[in-house]
Amino acid sequence: MGSGVREQRASLSQQEVLQRAPYTHTEGVKNSRSVLNSLFSGALAGAVAKTAVAPLDRTKIIFQVSSARFSAKEAYRLIYRTYLKDGFFSLWRGNSATMVRVIPYAAIQFCAHEQYKARLGSYYGFQGAALPPLPRLLAGSMAGTTATMLTYPLDMVRARMAVTPKEMYSNILHVFVRISREEGLKTLYRGFAPTMLGVVPYAGLSFFTYETLKKLHAEHSGRSQPYSYERLAFGACAGLIGQSASYPLDVVRRRMQTAGVTGHTYGSVLGTMRDIVSEEGLIRGLYKGLSMNWVKGPIAVGISFTTFDLTQILLRKLHQMGYIGR
Repeated sequence: MGSGVREQRASLSQQEVLQRAPYTHTEGVKNSRSVLNSLFSGALAGAVAKTAVAPLDRTKIIFQVSSARFSAKEAYRLIYRTYLKDGFFSLWRGNSATMVRVIPYAAIQFCAHEQYKARLGSYYGFQGAALPPLPRLLAGSMAGTTATMLTYPLDMVRARMAVTPKEMYSNILHVFVRISREEGLKTLYRGFAPTMLGVVPYAGLSFFTYETLKKLHAEHSGRSQPYSYERLAFGACAGLIGQSASYPLDVVRRRMQTAGVTGHTYGSVLGTMRDIVSEEGLIRGLYKGLSMNWVKGPIAVGISFTTFDLTQILLRKLHQMGYIGR
């Protein structure tokens, strides 16, 4: 009799496995497709956004790492002099390094955000898009820190290329080789501490603001999806808040990243802040270039979030129509 019960249980277990297997496989395929879609959409979003504002971004970095006083007039003069001296495309110098960094960074950040939203939503019993405020902030911060940790040396290289003449570094690989030989491999992580400190409020507040505005829009308009111009506006607000909150740490990391070519020696985050404030003042030093960031940042973040959302929607439609494999 015991043998018959064991056989019956074994038979039931086999039936359960056979019934569950297709579901598990389907869920696995669905999750893999979602990850790939997020990676592709994030990569495209980062590339489009950064290329659009590259000349402004390069100009901002040059002012951040120098003691020259910033103003809109001086920024315009710098852009114009660069154009006259080196040509139109010199305004995008360092953008190849930016693309090498921003494509994996944005892909990882957006994909990680979607995954963290899903995990936190499951943990708190909410759908990802309807997370309560604190988990919504946490998902953005975790996504930013994950992407930063995995791609930081590329950001270092991009900063060096932005502030040096073409003769010093011929290409991205040359930057890596020269830094490694002349300054040591640890230099590739110089400025890592302020970057990590800055990315928590920046990414957290950016994603939090964008997701919150979309949620409020859906509740008040009755439309589940905002129009493209509304997404741009939500992204612009997100960029404005996120970048303003973390801007002093952005200045500090740029100073530390480029210390090897500007003749300065910066040791720690607090020491760098103290040096900048003593030499240039609190506002003119730690917030140098912020007004340009208020132009560049909202545009870049707005384009980034909008491109990501619209690409995700397009990929889902293509999949439903059968143009993308099931």
